[in-house]
Amino acid sequence: MFNQYPIGQFTVKENIQKEDIQGWIRDIGDAPKRLADAVEGLTKEQLATPYREGGWKLSQVVHHLADSHMNAYTRFKLGLTEQAPTIKAYDEVAWSTLPDNDLPIEVSLQLFSALHKRLHKLLNSLDEKDLKKMIHHPENGEVTIEQLIATYAWHGKHHVAHITTLRNQRGWWNGI
Repeated sequence: MFNQYPIGQFTVKENIQKEDIQGWIRDIGDAPKRLADAVEGLTKEQLATPYREGGWKLSQVVHHLADSHMNAYTRFKLGLTEQAPTIKAYDEVAWSTLPDNDLPIEVSLQLFSALHKRLHKLLNSLDEKDLKKMIHHPENGEVTIEQLIATYAWHGKHHVAHITTLRNQRGWWNGI
């Protein structure tokens, strides 16, 4: 059976160090290339394959990453410019069924890449005070900017691993 969490479930690290944050920011900066590499050469049929039974199609995973990280970008900006704002949660499953998910994945790959260029620049500019600023998530409570960085670094790697794990299981790397 396919593992729903191929890189493990996300856990909030205690005693976050500067090196941790730098690594996570690097992961965020690298995420668009890792995603593009993961889907390179996949056919329409392969992109229409769920990564696990009951899971999203690979194309939905790509669109979800763009949707999710668009929300992340807004959450970072709100957290940095407002006093502990309450952010809006969204129904990611409902979003995954909207008609824009029928667009070619290249649209979301471009959006994801552009978002990450801006996000990477923003995150590299933060100081210690910025990293301790908070947002209030309706389901997760108080979350610091540094915890958000960890979350979205993990999130990108998590979904790329869904794609690459399925490719490995099915032998879909031939010719790449």
